[in-house]
Amino acid sequence: MRVTAIETIHLAAYPNITFVEVHTDQGITGLGETFRGPQAVAAHVHEAIAPYLLGKNPLAIEAHSHFMLNGYLGFNSSGAETRAASAIDIALWDLWGKATNQSITQLLGGPVRESIRVYNTCAGYTYNKAGGRREVTGDTKARAEGPYEDQIAFMQRPAELAHSLLEMGITAMKIWPFDPLAAKSGGQAISLADIKRGIEPFAKIRAAVGDKMDLLCEFHSMWNLPAAIEIGRALADVGIYWSEDPIKMVNADALADYRRQVKIPVCASETLATRHAFRDLLSRDAVDYVMIDLSWCGGVSEAKKIATLAEAWQRPIAPHDCTGPVVLAASLQLGLNCPNAIFQEMVRAYTTGWYTELVTELPRVEGGQMHALTKPGLGTELLPGLKQRADATVRRSESK
Repeated sequence: MRVTAIETIHLAAYPNITFVEVHTDQGITGLGETFRGPQAVAAHVHEAIAPYLLGKNPLAIEAHSHFMLNGYLGFNSSGAETRAASAIDIALWDLWGKATNQSITQLLGGPVRESIRVYNTCAGYTYNKAGGRREVTGDTKARAEGPYEDQIAFMQRPAELAHSLLEMGITAMKIWPFDPLAAKSGGQAISLADIKRGIEPFAKIRAAVGDKMDLLCEFHSMWNLPAAIEIGRALADVGIYWSEDPIKMVNADALADYRRQVKIPVCASETLATRHAFRDLLSRDAVDYVMIDLSWCGGVSEAKKIATLAEAWQRPIAPHDCTGPVVLAASLQLGLNCPNAIFQEMVRAYTTGWYTELVTELPRVEGGQMHALTKPGLGTELLPGLKQRADATVRRSESK
């Protein structure tokens, strides 16, 4: 089998997502995806990866992963080069699964579970459909676009939101009410009044549903260390499952200092790439829960290595998804295989909304658990005709 063509697909309606397809001379195609910077990602795929990969055996995945992440243009960060490599790697695993009629979970060594617990990230329908920084809103005039405008709800109706999730069997949720408060000082300081304002949604949820709901706080790396410590100490009083990316992920010693002083678990980080960055967090005792984004960290190949590294430190993993449906499918395949996976992130506004406009299959969520997809490889494909949409930009590199 040989790679004959590589395509990147971008839809104007979904400006952050880049899909990739790797085509072979046996008619088998692998699907991958990454997120942010689509033009830069596509450029790297066609200018640097395609000249290397075209004509090669697509199933030599370890060799290709090593080249893409360690070659002259490979970088141990989640920049455009690594995002492109991640998308291609996911596609190669999908292709291998289809070629052998097996799921990626099976190729990784088989399942340790048939389903995995989910938590709902309380974003709304348009949270990731526009470019630029994602914003949280408490605007009472914000227009709901469907039944699960959870980003509006966690600011305006947090208790109602928690009840709604529990009715679906979902017993863990993630919110980020401190984000808009960071704008006042650029994340350099926070007042006692703003701490109380940010705590309020958590307190209302806890008062409404007690300990039936696990509460996760997302910081989005918007605060400096002293401010993050003040927030974290206040959060401890309402019982927080984890604080995620409380500071920028550039100093493992500072994150370890936060963890020691705050006394609540730390989750990090979707923003990091390759096992080397995660080794630094683990070796400095800076993290309790390891979050991996398969579309940023290096793909399935690197994510499995990060998960195994975390297991050596007796740390659980929680694959990230607030991005796109292919990443969700790949993350689920990994989570069903890894003994130390405890959560799969989901956004119910996405899985019941715009994800359905892009792919053929989505995982079933029932009783707070996400269940395995049944088809080979990733278990899903781009919808027929998607590449022919009026807003589609398809770029193709092929063997001559």
